[in-house]
Amino acid sequence: MKRSQCFFHLMLFAAILLLLSCAEKDEHVVCPNAKQLAWADAEIGVLFHFDMPVFDDTYNFRRWGTHPATTAFNPSALNTDQWLETAQSLGAKYAVLVAKHCSGFSLWPTEAHEYSVKNCPWKDGKGDIVADFIASCRKYGIKPGIYASTTANGYLYVDNPGLVQTGSPVTQQEYNAIVVKQLTELWSNYGDLFEIWFDGGVLSPKEGGADVLALVQKLQPDAIAFQGPYGHRNLIRWVGNEIGTAPDPCWATADSTTNSDGVRVVTGLNGRADAPFWCPGESDFTLRFNRSYQGGWFWHEGQDNLMFSVDELMKKYETSVGRNTNMLLGIVIDDRGLVPDADVKRIAEFGHAIQERYGTPVVHTSGKGDIVSLNLKQPKTIDRLVLQENIKYGERVLKWHVEGTLANGSVVTLCSGENIGHKRISSFEPVEVKAVRLVVDEQKAKPIIRHFAVFEAKR
Repeated sequence: MKRSQCFFHLMLFAAILLLLSCAEKDEHVVCPNAKQLAWADAEIGVLFHFDMPVFDDTYNFRRWGTHPATTAFNPSALNTDQWLETAQSLGAKYAVLVAKHCSGFSLWPTEAHEYSVKNCPWKDGKGDIVADFIASCRKYGIKPGIYASTTANGYLYVDNPGLVQTGSPVTQQEYNAIVVKQLTELWSNYGDLFEIWFDGGVLSPKEGGADVLALVQKLQPDAIAFQGPYGHRNLIRWVGNEIGTAPDPCWATADSTTNSDGVRVVTGLNGRADAPFWCPGESDFTLRFNRSYQGGWFWHEGQDNLMFSVDELMKKYETSVGRNTNMLLGIVIDDRGLVPDADVKRIAEFGHAIQERYGTPVVHTSGKGDIVSLNLKQPKTIDRLVLQENIKYGERVLKWHVEGTLANGSVVTLCSGENIGHKRISSFEPVEVKAVRLVVDEQKAKPIIRHFAVFEAKR
C-alpha cells in the first residue's frame, strides 16, 4: 500500500512538472533542441590549426602541384595532452582539431589518398593525430570536435567552394568520393563528436558536391555543425568576421546558415528575431594578431610576441559570449607539435581574467515577467552586468533596459539593448547603487530570465 502511494505521488509530481513545462512553451517562439542547448552552455571552445604552412612558409595551396612533400611533416615533440591542458586553463568546454586544412594533408592515416601522416617521418608513419587529440579530449573532460572542411584541397587542386580545378589528378566525381571517404573515416572511427566544422560551408549535390547531409545524418546526427549542410538539425552560423565581434543585436534565430568563406567581412549576419530556424552564431578569432602569419591561425618562427593583450582578449570575450554567441579561440601549434610557451602563458592569463572578472557577482537572481529586481544588502559601485534568458523556451525579449537606484533614491538607466538570448554582457560607467532592476520593454512571450547578475567595479 505504501509503495503504491509512493508511486502515485511520484507520478503526480512528474505530471505537475510536465504541465508547468508545457505552460512555459509558446508555439510562436522558436526553441533550440537539447544538443543546441548543451552547445550554448559550453560557451568557450578552442580551434587547433596544424598543417604544412608550419613547416614551409613559402607554400601557397593555390599554386597547384607545389605542395610540400610528406617528409616535411615531422613534429619532434608532439603532445596533444599539452594542447588540451592549455585549453583547460582557458576554461574551454570543447575543442576542435583542424584534421585537414587547405593543403589537403591529413592528420590521420586516411585511406582516401597518400598525402597524410601515414607517409611522414613522425612516428615512422604509424601515428594518428586525430586519435591522440580525441584521447586527450576525453582525458581532460573537454568535448571533441573536428574541422572537416570539404571546400579546398591543394593536393588535389580543389578550390572554394569545393570545385576541382583544371589539371587536377582527379575528376569532380572522384573528389566527391574522396570527401565521402574521409568524412566517413573521421565520423566513424573516433566516437561521437560535439561539433564538426565546415570552413566555407558545403557544396550541395545540386551544385556538383557530395551528399554531405545524408552522411552527417547517418554518422554524426547529434553533432553541432558550423556552416554545415542546409537541413541538418543542429546548425550554427558564422558571425561575419574573425575578430571575435558578433553583431549587436545577434539573434540565435536565422533564415538559414551562411556559406561565406570565413575571410570576407559580411554584413547582415545578425539573425532575425522572427526568423524560423534556431541557428546561433559562433565567433571565431585568433590569439595572435590578424596581421601575423596566415592571419594568426598558424605558427611562424619569431612571432611569439604577436599576441593580443589580456585586455584585448577580454573585449573579444565580451563581444562574443557577451553577445549571444559562443567564443572559439584559434590556437597555433608550432613545428615541435606543441602550443608555444608564450601562447600557453597568455591563454592561462586570459582564462584567469575571465574568472576574476565574471566569476563572482555582487548579487544575482532569476525571474519571470517584465521586471526582475535585485536588491543589494548595502550600496555597491558596479560597472557591468550579465543577463541570460532560459533559452530552452526561446528568445523572448525584444527590447530591454536596466535601471539603477542610487543612494538618494533617484533612478538612472544603466544600459539597454535588444536581444538577450543565452548571454548578454553590458558594461557602463561605474555607479553606486542600492538596487537594480531589469525592465523588459518589448517581448514576444513572457520573459523567463535564467540569470541576472551585477559585478563590482574595480578600484
